[in-house]
Amino acid sequence: MTTISVNNQKLNVDAAPDTPLLWVLRDHLGMTGTKFGCGMALCGACTVHIDGAPTRSCVLPLSAVAGKSITTIEGLSLDRSHAVQKAWMELDVPQCGYCQSGQIMSAAALLTANPKPNDADIDAAMSGNICRCGTYPRIRKAIYRAAELLRQGAPK
Repeated sequence: MTTISVNNQKLNVDAAPDTPLLWVLRDHLGMTGTKFGCGMALCGACTVHIDGAPTRSCVLPLSAVAGKSITTIEGLSLDRSHAVQKAWMELDVPQCGYCQSGQIMSAAALLTANPKPNDADIDAAMSGNICRCGTYPRIRKAIYRAAELLRQGAPK
């Protein structure tokens, strides 16, 4: 049994220590917002925050997160009031939506670290988050919009 902190809740998980966090979240805890994409930490669909840093959960073993704070898309905000989520909805970013939880988690981490990113900052932070539908222009616009919403006092 391993105790982990997910979305500000202490949870006990009965899984092998080498079980990838992605499968702990999805299969053991029923948090299906974090998606399986490639299984090799290359596509970003499985991005969560570990102690605030965007991290690929598909290759991160359960043993590596004991004592750390894990935030999933479900924990970003309970009512979709986070500035990034609001911007995503306002600009109708998703097409199929599969990669979007990972995109949102990477964007949220970027704006926490850098509330006024430029194109190069966005490119660096979002590299490795793949969108097969090609919504990259809308993602970029939404990141700029979320930054604006944060400056206006929207929740983060």
